[in-house]
Amino acid sequence: MRYAEALRRLADAQKTAKGVSVYSRYVNRPAGRVLAAGAYRAGMTPNQVTLVSAGFSYAAIAALAVAAPSWGLAVAVYAALAVGFAFDSADGQLARLLGAGGAAGEWLDHVVDCAKITAVHAAVLITFYRHFALPGDGWLLLPLGFQLAAVMIFFGGLLTDKLKPKGLSAAAAPPSRLRAVALLPVDYGVFCLVFLLLGSQDAFRYGYLALFVVHAAFLAAFLTKWFRELLTV
Repeated sequence: MRYAEALRRLADAQKTAKGVSVYSRYVNRPAGRVLAAGAYRAGMTPNQVTLVSAGFSYAAIAALAVAAPSWGLAVAVYAALAVGFAFDSADGQLARLLGAGGAAGEWLDHVVDCAKITAVHAAVLITFYRHFALPGDGWLLLPLGFQLAAVMIFFGGLLTDKLKPKGLSAAAAPPSRLRAVALLPVDYGVFCLVFLLLGSQDAFRYGYLALFVVHAAFLAAFLTKWFRELLTV
């Protein structure tokens, strides 16, 4: 199969857009589709693509934890996180193209994602402690709170999806454009953008704080919604 044919087939084999922000739908998934087609032509497996995603993401997280903040580091960390996120979309798309999806691949994908979400906030905590002139020690609690909110959103959504009967949403309404826009602040791709502010301590701290506040508010809403949905199961 040629690259263009693989790309066309991938476009016809996309997951539902329900519950997906406009960034993931119109930026990350199309980028992942291009990468998946390239991975197909290179003879890669979905698990190998997952490991490539992990390589980019974990390299960015390691640089964040070790290097002193600068505008150059800001661009490098953002770029590596964004590319890693695109490859995170590409592995599932390649699996659907090959008809090679399975429990092991899904397990690997989720383990890599969970480690990434946990580690990126730990790296922010390290950078706060080592490199930032914080106005008070209370700022060191911020990455811990953000880490908790992000992991709970990830795990709560994953567990809710697993506990719901598969046919429960078969007749669901089409994806809402308004909801897709509203979900932008908790999209991982949008979260990655905050690292472009890393060259300025104040801009990064307050940008990171704003995203935490939004994540905390969404977490409360999501937990309420998910619990109510599962009460009827």
